[in-house]
Amino acid sequence: MKIHLELLSVRPVTQAEESRYRELMQQHHYLGDVAKIGHTLWYVATYGEEWVALLGFSAAAWKCRARDRWIGWHYRHQYSRLNFIANNSRFLILPNWHLPNLGSKVLSLCQRRIQADWQVHFGKTLLLLETFVDPSRFHGTVYRAANWQCVGQTQGYRRTSGGYSADEQSPKLVFVRALQPDAQTQLARPLLDTRYQPQSPKMMLTAEQMKSLPDFFKDISDPRRAQGRIHPLPTVLAIAAAAVLCGMRGYKAMAGWANDLGPKARERFRCRRQKGGGYRVPSEFVIRDLLIRVDPVEVDVALQKWNAVFGKEDHSLAIDGKTMCNAIDEQGQQAHIMSVIGHESTQCYTQKKSAHCRQ
Repeated sequence: MKIHLELLSVRPVTQAEESRYRELMQQHHYLGDVAKIGHTLWYVATYGEEWVALLGFSAAAWKCRARDRWIGWHYRHQYSRLNFIANNSRFLILPNWHLPNLGSKVLSLCQRRIQADWQVHFGKTLLLLETFVDPSRFHGTVYRAANWQCVGQTQGYRRTSGGYSADEQSPKLVFVRALQPDAQTQLARPLLDTRYQPQSPKMMLTAEQMKSLPDFFKDISDPRRAQGRIHPLPTVLAIAAAAVLCGMRGYKAMAGWANDLGPKARERFRCRRQKGGGYRVPSEFVIRDLLIRVDPVEVDVALQKWNAVFGKEDHSLAIDGKTMCNAIDEQGQQAHIMSVIGHESTQCYTQKKSAHCRQ
């Protein structure tokens, strides 16, 4: 069969089409279907009215040595910048459509529009795409033809309900595709470009901070009825507080942040373990329902206690100077104030006033 590649088009799957998408993925992809969790976009490539290929993009892998080495970012910046990366978790060319150049054409079409789609759906800018290819099945030819770059291999550890497997499995080839020429530079730079900085303060929580945060809320009285409680109050408040500390604003953003948590993070927050494995995070409704009913004074006291323990743990400091308008000493010199501020806590460590500084 011969087709005109210029007549191919790629678009997001509509809600009404999701069941068909999942059914085809389960039937024809060797990894089967994948749940739509957190930041996920599904695409369909069409030729006229025919479905030709299916693609799925989701949140980036938390850890990938080959990718992280290629980017060159510092571990302090890594986790706060993962939201600039999307993982091509599924790519399926449907039966009878395995034609020359079709796969690379579909990938190229998707690359052209995913930045705009990601911004519309999640309000975030994408700079890089990644994917993992099983070399025992494929060589990554389609990705290479679409100008993706192979940057190495994974170590072969497999994600499980408890985090990662103890033994090495089959290593995967790691491919990346920059969505703009300076993507690698932007992700690796010490200070994020102002175009990509969040409008609210943001920090990354350590494993220790995640584990300890629920303890600060354990003495708060629960306004909910005992019947039907699925998520413990300390867990819900800890996740809500952590989401705000990481820059989230609003109940929907908090819930989305919670959905993106990996198995280890969910365990640290003491999320409810499900019978089938894994940990369940509170929904947007649960977070909102508790936050509007809990005693705000008790929450404030708990947060102050947490900040007293962890608030001074700043990994980097900002030094800034200001000239005091109309503050002139007897020698006719203006007063200058130098301040040292913690990046994560926004705490002012010290200030020095001087009338002899020069800008």
